[in-house]
Amino acid sequence: MVKFSPPCRGGARQQRDVLRQVKRRRRRRRRHATDGEGEEEEGGGRGGGGFRARATARFRLQVPRAALRRRLSVLSGAASRPVPWRRRPIAFLCYVLSVGALRPLAKRVALYRSFPTRLLSRAWGRLNGVELPTWLRKPVYSLYIWTFGVNMQEAAVEDLIHYRNLGEFFRRRLKPAVRPLCANSCLISPADGKILHFGQVKNSEVEQVKGVTYSLENFLGPQKGRENDSSSSFRDRLLSSPDNDLFHVVVYLAPGDYHCFHSPTNWRVELRRHFPGSLLSVNPGVARLVKELFCLNERVALTGQWQHGFFSLTAVGATNVGSIRVYFDQELQTNIPRYSKGSFHDRSYVAADNLLSKVGGKGGVASGEGDGVVLQKGAAVGEFNLGSTIVLLFEAPKDFSFNLQAGQRIRVGEGLGSL
Repeated sequence: MVKFSPPCRGGARQQRDVLRQVKRRRRRRRRHATDGEGEEEEGGGRGGGGFRARATARFRLQVPRAALRRRLSVLSGAASRPVPWRRRPIAFLCYVLSVGALRPLAKRVALYRSFPTRLLSRAWGRLNGVELPTWLRKPVYSLYIWTFGVNMQEAAVEDLIHYRNLGEFFRRRLKPAVRPLCANSCLISPADGKILHFGQVKNSEVEQVKGVTYSLENFLGPQKGRENDSSSSFRDRLLSSPDNDLFHVVVYLAPGDYHCFHSPTNWRVELRRHFPGSLLSVNPGVARLVKELFCLNERVALTGQWQHGFFSLTAVGATNVGSIRVYFDQELQTNIPRYSKGSFHDRSYVAADNLLSKVGGKGGVASGEGDGVVLQKGAAVGEFNLGSTIVLLFEAPKDFSFNLQAGQRIRVGEGLGSL
């Protein structure tokens, strides 16, 4: 009969040591396969911590986006807020123009100018004329009101079903009492909007926004009867008296603003000059990047005289705002399919200026009609199809002072300045 004797204590201890070494080797292999760490673990008490670390590493490998967000939040110090929905189109447009790491500023502007903005504006104009079904008008207009913050309580007709298409809604009229005229100011705001810039015109350069200028002569074009004096600047040739100075105001109309523009004072319109051109956005963010933006865009300049001398009101078009209408000029047609770059078309309202010659072979022939168009302070002059910019250039005594601040909101009838 064979008897088996129990193993000695020394043999059992050796077996446990061998098992521990095997486990340690397996753990090392697992670490190299998961997170690449090659540190040795000492003691069995650390096995649970190593398992949790390996599980976390596997989860991070499976979800790299969460780990990336976590690292970005640590670097920035806080989670970045998402861009509001209503600002995404403008944010995208500014992003296209401001990616300095991709291409220089000149190439970015050239890329933006290559967009078919005139074609898009004509398509938008046709879409505005499509009559909407009655059941669809209220949802569509309500979405527009919510997006751009339109105040329908000021509209002459508050019922949304009344507006047959988007064009009628954009060109809605206001109640007579919501825009009182300031009697203490000789000059009032021609439109609802935001003041981009104002002040004196220096060196024949006008600021469209702070730090970005455009040429006054390129903006208004040559002036009849004033181009012969080459010894003085273009600005000085516009002035009728050495005691006066030339001032300017830029009013930006947002898509949610009232889209009609009015006469800012009592004056007489002598000439209408139409400049076909691009239809780039006139948003202040774009105006800071594109030099002479107002000279590139299509615009209609009304020039004449007021009690202190030269006066000009220019309606500047923009993307989706190719339609500029002047109520007393039915012949005006904007955003035509074809035009000559750098051309302009004149129409005189003064009989003495019946024949206006072409300037550089690119001007238009104007017809005279009496002694001009007399506009009263606050009278409706024209309208935009969506929102754009009004630029006032006027001669006034040197003690004229503005009652404005850059960036402030303003409405039709509020005073711009006084003497």
